Amino acid sequence: MAPPVLSSTLLLTGLLTVGLIFFIRASTKDRIQTAQFTSQQTPSDLYQTVAHHLQSRAYRLKADATSERETVTLVGFVRPSLFLAVFLTGLAAIGWLCLALVLSTLFSEWRGLFWGLLGLSPLAGLFYWRRSARPEEISFRVSPADDLSSAQSSLKVKGHRDEIAQLQAELPLIEQA
Repeated sequence: MAPPVLSSTLLLTGLLTVGLIFFIRASTKDRIQTAQFTSQQTPSDLYQTVAHHLQSRAYRLKADATSERETVTLVGFVRPSLFLAVFLTGLAAIGWLCLALVLSTLFSEWRGLFWGLLGLSPLAGLFYWRRSARPEEISFRVSPADDLSSAQSSLKVKGHRDEIAQLQAELPLIEQA
């Protein structure tokens, strides 16, 4: 291959490596969102239903609320996914392998040194495992619904988007736009 081809291949592989590093970093990012729902249940019944649902999913009360009109915060522990840790390690191994191939072709006198990059791939899984194991908060507030709708109560939830989706799937809630 001609040197311009090798240098452009090195540039593209370097860009892919940067993208891989940002992808691994993003795997541990918090994905917090806020959602508004309405329900046909009374505010006290909805409060009990949501609190029971979250406590059955291993969330524990952080701040004790005396009534359903206050914001209630629950805390749970997020366990890392073994599948995702192995997947990220494999993805990093493929990325480092590609970089090592390009570098060993471009700089053949240091060929053996570049294959050591493959030893960095378990760091991706370790990084994910340590950063994703953390406490997670979810808070909600139940209030009477507006007079404009036929719903009896309104629910505002702030937490991880997967937990909000699970809450909406398991409880009779209607999302507000």
